[in-house]
Amino acid sequence: MAKSEKQKQKLLYIAKYLMEHTDEAHAVSTPKLIEYLNSQGIKAERKSIYNDIETLNDFGMDIIRSDAHRGGYMLASREFELAEVKLLIDLVQSSKFITEKKSRELIKKLEGQVSKYDAKAMQRQVQIIGRSKTLNENIYYNVDMIHCAISQNVKIRFHYFEWDIQKNMKLRHEGAFYEVSPWKLTWDDENYYLMAFDEAAGVIKHYRVDKMLDVSLTEQERVGKETVEKIDMGTYAKKTFGMFAGEEKTVRLLCQNSMIGVIVDEFGTEVAIRKEDEEHVVARMDVAVSSQFFGWLAGLGDRVELVAPADVREAYVSYLTNVICRYNV
Repeated sequence: MAKSEKQKQKLLYIAKYLMEHTDEAHAVSTPKLIEYLNSQGIKAERKSIYNDIETLNDFGMDIIRSDAHRGGYMLASREFELAEVKLLIDLVQSSKFITEKKSRELIKKLEGQVSKYDAKAMQRQVQIIGRSKTLNENIYYNVDMIHCAISQNVKIRFHYFEWDIQKNMKLRHEGAFYEVSPWKLTWDDENYYLMAFDEAAGVIKHYRVDKMLDVSLTEQERVGKETVEKIDMGTYAKKTFGMFAGEEKTVRLLCQNSMIGVIVDEFGTEVAIRKEDEEHVVARMDVAVSSQFFGWLAGLGDRVELVAPADVREAYVSYLTNVICRYNV
């Protein structure tokens, strides 16, 4: 590239250097900027640097002159603040549905939003190895295809797998394709789920996005709109445990006072709670009755008792009995 052509990119080079090498604790002097530009084949003088900084500020960059650290220019604010980038990196690290490889790629991109000094400090805090991560590298492709299907109002088809005893992927449904109408993507229990309408069964079903393979669009128009529109997504997640479907029931739980926080955390502040006696309250909520719900309830031990309705209580007792029988008690 000719020097005259590079000269036109002078502002871009200055902006890039300031983003990478400056922050509130690090400034760059005018001579250092001139030295850097010269190394890139761009002629620069002190007066032109002043004009360039002013132009970049007019464009919207927050560049200030600092008298500390021997003086110089620094980028005072960015699109993402350091605390925000740290938060996003924490989310990437902890997300099970993002593969280890993709986690590293995303974190590298996020580090590019801060100075090299802050990036180096954050790298010491990044821990990916040893965390539970999905192995399906196609998850981003899956999400993109699902969004395309929703925007184009068409069904999708895909294979769905589970793990066998050798920890190999085994296709479910005897290897046949699933064909459903996608409506929403939702997040639950650290996993990404597709909420779709199964026309053959006439019900809404959930599919783990990281367990979907060979996702493609069909030419058939989506169905199930009427069913989906009846759902209040604000309360739907509270009723469904681990995205396991079940018959919706209004249940009552007798809880020790110390468990009120657990109930509110799970079902929200809208849950109905009344005082039973000095040590207990009764909480009433709508749930999709499933083994996942029973498992959550069992985890609370004797501090919470399912008191009604009778048929759900009996089903819970049966669930516990079957578990105990597995231990020959």
